[in-house]
Amino acid sequence: MRRMRPVDCAQCLGGTLIPLAALGTLANILLFFPGAYQIDNNLNLSEEVWYFGGILGCEVLMIFPSVSLLNLKKSDCCEFHGQEDCGKRLKIFSTIISAGTGIIGASYAFVISVVAINRGPKCFVGNNTWKYPFHNGNYLKDRDLWSSCLEPINIVPWNLSLFSTQLIISSIQMLLCSIHVVKSFFAITWEKC
Repeated sequence: MRRMRPVDCAQCLGGTLIPLAALGTLANILLFFPGAYQIDNNLNLSEEVWYFGGILGCEVLMIFPSVSLLNLKKSDCCEFHGQEDCGKRLKIFSTIISAGTGIIGASYAFVISVVAINRGPKCFVGNNTWKYPFHNGNYLKDRDLWSSCLEPINIVPWNLSLFSTQLIISSIQMLLCSIHVVKSFFAITWEKC
């Protein structure tokens, strides 16, 4: 059985990060359009939507590791000060740095999603008032509280499902980038590239 080299593993991880990044961005974009409801004032959207966790964290900062990992095999392993192994190690070390950027981006999206899920959505509660009617995730245990949001219709499941999707995607991205960092660290330290 052929052992998977760090370069092959890196390309596999890089290829997996791209569709996850696209899904994270889509989830963030959909949060701007709560169902079929048209919000007249953008200030009535939840604050966490404007932090762009899916766009910035899951997509923009994930471009660096995905491109770096996909191009790892394509780039030439030139010698570094006359030692080919050193050049390969330097190249793999650079992918560790880019995977670290991915971990930071995914962590950002993860934190934004956790805060948004715990806080709940901003919604119209009557008396010309838009606010956050839920506290400390209490609406997650008691579905009857969802009726306090009069508009947009179904805003609670909409926000909950999209922020949960973003949470899952960012968790997977953190895991994949971490796997690459650990595997590459051992490759640089103990093996020949």
